[in-house]
Amino acid sequence: MQLIDTHVHINFDVFQGNLGSLEQRWREAGVAHLVHSCVEPNEFQEIRSIADRFPELSFAVGLHPLDVDKWTEGMADQIENLASSDSRVVAIGETGLDLFKADNYQQQELAFISQLEIAQKLDLPVIIHCRDAAPQLRKIILDLKRRSPKPVKGVMHCWGGTPEETEWFLELGFYISFSGIVTFKKAQQIKDSAKIVPADRLLIETDCPFLAPVPKRGKTNEPSFVRYVAEHLAELRKVPLAELASQTTANACCLFGIELPKENS
Repeated sequence: MQLIDTHVHINFDVFQGNLGSLEQRWREAGVAHLVHSCVEPNEFQEIRSIADRFPELSFAVGLHPLDVDKWTEGMADQIENLASSDSRVVAIGETGLDLFKADNYQQQELAFISQLEIAQKLDLPVIIHCRDAAPQLRKIILDLKRRSPKPVKGVMHCWGGTPEETEWFLELGFYISFSGIVTFKKAQQIKDSAKIVPADRLLIETDCPFLAPVPKRGKTNEPSFVRYVAEHLAELRKVPLAELASQTTANACCLFGIELPKENS
């Protein structure tokens, strides 16, 4: 059984000096590939160095909505150039809107639209962070689709929206990715959303080092824990774990253009 953790931040300080043991645990858990997200372009070289060490890691480049105070006139060109510089870049992001922790909507909107346009130009998916901003984010994507014949593709990562909001983004062609939050007892809204996502649009992630799933809640999250997300989703959706693992892995390969080595028989 192979799993893909579609959203990690293993460059964060909490993991430094421990990447070797981290790798051993994710491989033991069946994690065959990881997609490393990016908070700001200055992380690019560090993330690339980690990918040099671990061939099962692809990565993204972009600017997080809570870091848009760092957006400059030349950053769009910087992100585009970095994304074009390495074939292991499989996405733009993470980008999006966060109106829970910040109210600088206009700045977030500018940076988000710019990154969507880069993704369109390079034919890459976007990794979207959306918190308390689903209506606004949906409008931006709809407006962009009206202006441009090119499709906008990507994933709503660490999804926490209502079933209605989930339907919005499914209709727009997006994948929906669930993190450890879906295992939390009180996360009924997210559980309800997880039940309605079509099998061919479902992804799993840890968003490590944050949001460790039950039964590891309260600990530092890590890629090996994505198996608990998969197990819980399989139970919620009433399908065998092997089936859910196979489907979410195939979905990740399709969205991000990942090619996995064949499993040993």
